[in-house]
Amino acid sequence: MYLGKTYQETEIMYNTLTPAQTREIHSKSCRILEEIGMVVHHEEALKLLKDAGAFVEEGDKVFIPASLVEWAIRRAPSRFTLYDRDGNAAMHVENRNVYFGTGSDTPHLIEYGTRERRRWKKKDVENGITLCDYLEHIDFVMSMGLISDVDIRMNTREQYAVMIRKSKKPQIVVCDDVNDLRDVIDMASAIRGGLEQLQKKPYFAVYTEPSSPLVNSFDAIDKLLLCAETRMPVNYAAGGVSGGTTPVTAGGTILLNNAECLLGLVIHQLKSPGAPFLFGYGNGPMDMRTMQSVYASPTEIQIQGGSCDMARFYELPSWGEAGDGASKICDDQSTMEASQFILMAALQGCNITHDVGYMDFGLSISFEHLVICDEIIGRTKATVTKVETNEDYLAFDAIKRVGHGGNYMGDEHTFQHLREDWSGELSDYNAYDNWKTKGSTTMGERAHQKVQRILETYRPEPLPEKIDQEIEAILDRARKALK
Repeated sequence: MYLGKTYQETEIMYNTLTPAQTREIHSKSCRILEEIGMVVHHEEALKLLKDAGAFVEEGDKVFIPASLVEWAIRRAPSRFTLYDRDGNAAMHVENRNVYFGTGSDTPHLIEYGTRERRRWKKKDVENGITLCDYLEHIDFVMSMGLISDVDIRMNTREQYAVMIRKSKKPQIVVCDDVNDLRDVIDMASAIRGGLEQLQKKPYFAVYTEPSSPLVNSFDAIDKLLLCAETRMPVNYAAGGVSGGTTPVTAGGTILLNNAECLLGLVIHQLKSPGAPFLFGYGNGPMDMRTMQSVYASPTEIQIQGGSCDMARFYELPSWGEAGDGASKICDDQSTMEASQFILMAALQGCNITHDVGYMDFGLSISFEHLVICDEIIGRTKATVTKVETNEDYLAFDAIKRVGHGGNYMGDEHTFQHLREDWSGELSDYNAYDNWKTKGSTTMGERAHQKVQRILETYRPEPLPEKIDQEIEAILDRARKALK
């Protein structure tokens, strides 16, 4: 039986599950698919499954043998690459490489100072993507906000046009249905010069999800199949609520969501063996005191760790989140939640980590929180980086030169390496009097100043006029079709 491979290289820093636990979760996931089954509301997917040896009962309930699950695991690639707008390799999605980006489709933007929670406008999304294009540690972009001043049926397309016009970075795309997705693929193909070139150098991955527990909607499967057909990277990430739509325990949620993700993988590989697939799932455990799905809770971080461990067990790229939380404004709680989750995502080796900047359980984004998260990511990278122990970095000769009771401030070794220490733009390292002289600012105030400076002075590189016209033509075609 194919059981996957559990990595044991020295690069691993943190595992949530033991090798025995990953094997047990895989085994019981197969039992769920074989004995309990899944509801699949999609005729083509049901036919693919039945033709491959699955059993279909009651019209839409499917039971999948373990051999088919393990066939799909073997067919899916262990890695893929996302490229930027210019066609440069930007994200090697494999092993324990970790990339951070924003989330999508929040209803509200939090205004700095007034703390007003208001609807996003198209200009706000443009500003958000501009910030992401500037920020060093934001590796990919998502739409961030639902645009309230366009036809809601055009929201996904309008978001995507902003993303490609205001940033060169790779993207993760959320679409309502395959009609949206086809137009997104057309826009990305215009950037690349055709679908074949887009397949060769993918510009984005697609987010789609089943409906826990054990139900797979038509639209979720439809988008999954289109991604397989066009060979666009895609996940199938169950977004459950522990204690509500998944078991209340972390282990039970990992098991249920793992089985749901495997069902998506099977359908995806049956449609197009070898097409790139992103493995993972997210969960906001329910706080039984408030009946609220809580982001960035310790249990959610455990669930994500288990998801990453299972992805490595299957030798598949992993999907997750960080930089989000429950706080309603950019404050001490939001920074605490973001710091812990970002650090843990790095230690977990979560390949594509989205939702940076999310607040209020994914209902709002603060630009100030986003730039603070960018600094947290930079600090995290510096924290988990490899410690060099070659002859130069061990500094034996410097120790010998300085000798007993000396200091290293004037030694040549210090001058060679003094600029290597991490130093964040928002973090303050002044003595109290100097800090007071400089205005006694808080990190939140400094973050707001940075947001203002970026939006006032930074201009993303525009698209070539011809391509921009092609994008507008696709939007016009969609607008006319919806009339």
